[in-house]
Amino acid sequence: MNPGIPQVPDSFETKRLFIRLPLPGDGKAVHEAQQASMHDLLPWMAWAHHVSSVEQTEEGVRQAHNDFLRRKDLRFHVFSKQTGRFIASSGLHQINWYVPRMEIGYWIDSRHSGKGYMTEAVAGIAEFAFYKLNAHRLEICCDPLNAQSRAIPERLGFSLEAILKQDDRSADGRSFRDTCLYAKLNPAH
Repeated sequence: MNPGIPQVPDSFETKRLFIRLPLPGDGKAVHEAQQASMHDLLPWMAWAHHVSSVEQTEEGVRQAHNDFLRRKDLRFHVFSKQTGRFIASSGLHQINWYVPRMEIGYWIDSRHSGKGYMTEAVAGIAEFAFYKLNAHRLEICCDPLNAQSRAIPERLGFSLEAILKQDDRSADGRSFRDTCLYAKLNPAH
């Protein structure tokens, strides 16, 4: 029996952050953040190896908006409540509504890293997934060598369930890489 896809609110807040679905017009801010963060993104994100224009980024934002509305993929844009500036992109991906299970992915504008924003955003998204979407299981996957990315699930009480050996390619496609699989179950279930 498929329990169905729940209503998905399109925004929520944490102490310092406003988190919402991608909206047409976000492309410029997202592109600027990607460009400012390219040095930090290249080792970990395959998409960072494909230089995109503002227009291509905007097209990706519009696709993410449509995917959100169709509940296929729930990308979120993260903004500072104080300044209104774009800080990061995160979301719920690889969604299996039947379980329901989701994977949290994230990247941050390097100009805002080191301030706890990404940990706050991921904690907010996990709470949103558990209590608004009734997710049963959340996962975070990252490269074992990405210490900053690994620190987030570890800080938030996710369990390292496995290190998948050579299950992926490096972001540049030149070598095989391992993947850390962190998971957390809904405490209300």
